[in-house]
Amino acid sequence: MALAYYYTMPIRTPKQLYVERGNIGKIITKLSSRYGIPLSKIDVYSIKFIGMPQSGWIDLGGQEMTRGDFLYRLTTAKAALFAVKLIPGETTYDILRHFSEEYGYPLEVLQKEYDRFAPYPEGVLFAETYYLPKGIGAKQFIDILMKKSLQRHSHLAHKLHNSFNPTIWFTKIVTIASIIQKEAASKEEMPLISAVIYNRLKRGMPLQMDGALNYGKYSHQKVTAKRLREDRSPFNTYLHKGLPPYPVCIVGIDAIRAAVAPAKVDYLYFVRGVNGKHIFSKSYRSHLSHIRDVQNRNRKIKSQEK
Repeated sequence: MALAYYYTMPIRTPKQLYVERGNIGKIITKLSSRYGIPLSKIDVYSIKFIGMPQSGWIDLGGQEMTRGDFLYRLTTAKAALFAVKLIPGETTYDILRHFSEEYGYPLEVLQKEYDRFAPYPEGVLFAETYYLPKGIGAKQFIDILMKKSLQRHSHLAHKLHNSFNPTIWFTKIVTIASIIQKEAASKEEMPLISAVIYNRLKRGMPLQMDGALNYGKYSHQKVTAKRLREDRSPFNTYLHKGLPPYPVCIVGIDAIRAAVAPAKVDYLYFVRGVNGKHIFSKSYRSHLSHIRDVQNRNRKIKSQEK
């Protein structure tokens, strides 16, 4: 058979396929057995002249092509990736359920794998967009996200805190950042919220922040007076002084920066204004005045809407 004809023979392959690490002979054998692609020793020698096949999941760009095109794409095709976006303020509880619904992964496997890798139940995943290989299983999915997140935490800790002590980083810095993430109405407010947290801790005052109660399955639930009375967990910062034992959500870089470098202000209180922004106060008297003003404005707006 003439080689020119051999390389023009049509073959059918998956659009994406997984290429294992190893020598060319082993790679060709695995591809042939796994995907039923009719490859031979001729292909092994041919690839040696083209270049080394990439490893991992790759996107061939099509399913029908000539043998020559296949061998060329095998060495030059880009990785087959999909984007996974972790949003600041979401809880791992909700994120894992979203992953299960979106990608079809068994929730129990995701949770088990997360628990196996994570040093804390919450706040270990880092809010960012990640690009993962297509076709991976649930275990590898969590493994990659965890490794990338921990690398991100370590890098930031060294950059902003000069060292990475996981206990201090997660139980103090990321925990404070997670409350900031839940409470702040904007990036600009974060250093101010951070200052209030540090100022209250320094004075031995309870934090009294609703955001700390938006943990786990309560991520998107309004904190009611009934909840404040009945929630006996360490995340109820109205009932318990100090910080919760670990973060209440995943966080982004802005909240972490604010937790490391709070604003240099004496604020101890804040209330959400009618425009969504917070009004900060140094004294309880001013705080009460701001609350009354917000309530009056809200009543006026409601009466105008009728």
